[in-house]
Amino acid sequence: MNDVFGTLMEMFSYTFLARAFIVGALVSICSALLGVSLVLKRYSMIGDGLSHVGFGSLAIATALNLAPLAVSIPIVIAAAFLLLRLGEKTLIKGDAAIALVSTSSLALGVIIISQTTGMNTDVCNYLFGSILAMNKHDVYLSVALSIMALVLFVLFYHKLFAITFDETFAQATGVRAGLYNMLIAFLTAITIVLGMRMMGAMLISALIIFPALTSMRLFKQFKSVSVCSVCVSICCFFIGIVISYVYATPTGASVVLVNILAFILFWTINSLKKGKSIMKNRSAGALAALICVLFAASCGNRKDLSLLKAAAKSNNAGTVSVQLPPRDETAGADKDKNSGSSGTRSETIEIKEKLFIAQVNDVYLNPEDYFGKTIKLEGLFKLQQYVDKNYYFVLRYGPGCCGNDGNAGFEVAWDDSFTLQPQYPKEDAWVEATGVLKSYEEDGFPYLYIALTNLTLPDTRGAEFVTQ
Repeated sequence: MNDVFGTLMEMFSYTFLARAFIVGALVSICSALLGVSLVLKRYSMIGDGLSHVGFGSLAIATALNLAPLAVSIPIVIAAAFLLLRLGEKTLIKGDAAIALVSTSSLALGVIIISQTTGMNTDVCNYLFGSILAMNKHDVYLSVALSIMALVLFVLFYHKLFAITFDETFAQATGVRAGLYNMLIAFLTAITIVLGMRMMGAMLISALIIFPALTSMRLFKQFKSVSVCSVCVSICCFFIGIVISYVYATPTGASVVLVNILAFILFWTINSLKKGKSIMKNRSAGALAALICVLFAASCGNRKDLSLLKAAAKSNNAGTVSVQLPPRDETAGADKDKNSGSSGTRSETIEIKEKLFIAQVNDVYLNPEDYFGKTIKLEGLFKLQQYVDKNYYFVLRYGPGCCGNDGNAGFEVAWDDSFTLQPQYPKEDAWVEATGVLKSYEEDGFPYLYIALTNLTLPDTRGAEFVTQ
């Protein structure tokens, strides 16, 4: 028990994990409530279609250097209304309308990606999910929109209940079915966009479908199914994010895997309640287990994706290996006492090996929280040459969009006040870098770097390749 409590305390010592849990819990509640109506109306795959629309809109936003959520939310809402109108007023019905809109949006997103450089990280995070890479503005917007969706669902609960079970009868009694169908589409679009950050465009539909289907194994009333779906969704999300932390598995895939296990558990309990032998359902159980295994195998190699932002400057440039004399460790030693630019001692942030990529991402996404603070990390020392100028990095390798082509870390440079000729170790040396986070602008773009106060060679090397 103490180990479990210690693990939870360690998890929530990371601010980005605390943010992830808050947003994930709210999105899980919204998706579970809406999922009940969507499943009963046989429109559950709208989540998959809208997530593809979201992917296309996010590609556009990234290419134009605009705020992703601000661009994708209105586009996905418009697509939700379009899907609803296509299904009601034209010969293109249900799944065909979803396939038409979703594949078109996905193709548009892929084309934009192929024609735009320097945007792989952000788009892939949305494609495969990266809840551990949310800035504070994303969190505030996600919380506000989630609360709005919950309030609207509660206020119009009875109307949504009516059109879910018998839309024709609801219209006959004076309920404006078209308006409330639009409300469902509106709430679903918001939930899809917010959930894509957590689950990715490829997995978000599972967050809508599984809790509802799981609850329906044991409950039959609309209210009881809704309440159970919320409980299942939150529990599966919490267990999934803990598994992701402990075993270094992808967050979105871990949450879906736990949902699959919950579905199998409820299915088994339902079979036992009806007095059926487990052996009579062995085919269905084996199929569910096979799906679980195949899903885990397919997602096991997909990790939260991150590329070093500053390294974009050195795209298509060769890596130059140099050997420089060892640094005089006495130089700059006094600067360790005053790591802040104001001359006062600042807080030291240690980038640990566990969740290395997520910690680095958090600095890039929320730099205002780290400016002026001392950052310490270990990694490989790298030199990149770009337009007759050398750039130095301390980084570790990680998974990327095209295999193991990613890395995570920081550009480093000796502070301007360094009085002696700055010297660096050999390339690929394992170093411990300590310095203050600062920024500079070059060619009209801002870059973060660590103004070094200390650069040492530890006796032991850490993991060169990290997955989270």
